[in-house]
Amino acid sequence: MKNTRLLLPALAASAALVLAGCSTTATNASAGSDTDLKVVATTTQIAELTRNIVGDTAGVTVTQLIQPNQSAHSYDPSVADLTALGAADVLVINGVGLEEWLDDAITASGFDGVTIDSDEGITILDGEAGHEEDGDTEAADDAEHDHAGGNPHIWTDVSNAEAMAATIADGLAGASSAHAADFESNETGYVARLADLDGWIHENIDAVPAEERLLVSNHDAFGYFTAAYGITYVGSVIPSFDDNAEPSAAEIDTLVAAIRATGVKAVFSEASINPKAADTIAEEAGVTVYSGDDALYGDSLGPADSDGATYIASQLHNVRLILESWGVTPTAVPADLQ
Repeated sequence: MKNTRLLLPALAASAALVLAGCSTTATNASAGSDTDLKVVATTTQIAELTRNIVGDTAGVTVTQLIQPNQSAHSYDPSVADLTALGAADVLVINGVGLEEWLDDAITASGFDGVTIDSDEGITILDGEAGHEEDGDTEAADDAEHDHAGGNPHIWTDVSNAEAMAATIADGLAGASSAHAADFESNETGYVARLADLDGWIHENIDAVPAEERLLVSNHDAFGYFTAAYGITYVGSVIPSFDDNAEPSAAEIDTLVAAIRATGVKAVFSEASINPKAADTIAEEAGVTVYSGDDALYGDSLGPADSDGATYIASQLHNVRLILESWGVTPTAVPADLQ
C-alpha cells in the first residue's frame, strides 16, 4: 500500500534507537533461553488463536499488532508495534497476502525470529465462493482479486480455524521445546471447542432449506464461511476483499437487482466498516439492514466488552443473526461454548 511504504521508513528512523536496544535481546532469545518466548501475532483472529494455544503458560507473552475494529488492509504499524516485532522470537501471521505491509515492517523492525504462517495446508479460494485456487501461493488472474494468494479470509470457516490452531501450536512447540507439552494440551482443549462450534453451526444451518440460505454482506469476506456451510453468497456491498474499497453506482444497482431477484431478506454490515453503503442498498432493495450491535464480525474481532470479543463468540454472534434473518431460532449453544 502506498501510504504504508511511505510511512514505514519514517517509523524505522524514529524507532532506530529503541530497536537498537532490542536487537540483542531478540538475537539472544532465539539462540539462548528456551523458557521465555516473545510472540507477536498480526490480526485479531490470529492473536486470539495464538492466545488460546499459549494459555497461561509461564514465560510466554503474546503481543497483538492489529487492534479490534482496525482494518488489516490499511494497518500502519506504530513505533511501538515495530519495537515489539523487533524483539519477538516468533511472529504468527494469517498469510494468503492479507498482511500486505508485513515485508516492510520486518525490514524496518529488524525481526529475525521464527515466522508461523497459519494458512499452511489450507485450500485457498479465489473471489468466487467455493472456487479453489491451485495452491496457496498461486496468483489470481482476475483483476478484482486484490490479494495475490487468493481470498485471505480463511478463518471464517471454523474447520480452517481448527487447522490454523494446530499449525500455530506446532510452530510454537518447535520454537520452545520447554513449553511444547503445554501448547499441545491447550491445543487439544481449544480445538475440541472449535469442533463443537463447527458442529453447532452445521446443525442449525443444515436444517434450513438450501434455497433459503442466502447472504449479502458488507464486503467479500465470507467466501469460506458460505462454502463450508452451504450458503449462497448473493453478493457484497463492497465487491472486493479490501474493506476500504468503494462500490460504484453500477455495482450498487447490480447488487440491488440481485437482492430483489433472489429474495434476500437482509443486508449485513460489518462491525469494522462504515454501514452507510449497506444502509443505502438495503433501503433501495426494501430489505432489513443489520448494523451497529447487529453487524457481523468479519475482518476484525470486537473489543473486550462486545459480542465479538473472541473468535468463538464472534462466530456464535454471526450465525445467530444470519439465522434470525432467515426467520430461524437457533438451538441451544453447547455448554463449553458459553
